[in-house]
Amino acid sequence: MYIVQVYVKVKENDVDQFIFASHENAVNSIQEDGIVRFDVLQDTEEPRKFMLTEVYKDEEAPLEHKNTPHYKRWKETVAGMMAEPRHSVKYRNIFPDNNLDW
Repeated sequence: MYIVQVYVKVKENDVDQFIFASHENAVNSIQEDGIVRFDVLQDTEEPRKFMLTEVYKDEEAPLEHKNTPHYKRWKETVAGMMAEPRHSVKYRNIFPDNNLDW
């Protein structure tokens, strides 16, 4: 699996709209064949901060995801909501395993 964690900080007045747009994107994203899991998380101490945890079957799936209409709509919708540029960190999973031959 290939995991991407996206860190986002939104403007104070845009929190509810960001949640709505991200929820819609997540609901559509989990319908994609290449996506195993798609979580939208909000920081409990700083409600303007979010983390999107995207778990893909392989490294090609994020490229396919970025070509979907719902991702493009989300990206365009939330672009003006960012208090600072979003950033991501990519991971490979160690446990649980992918049923891969090591």
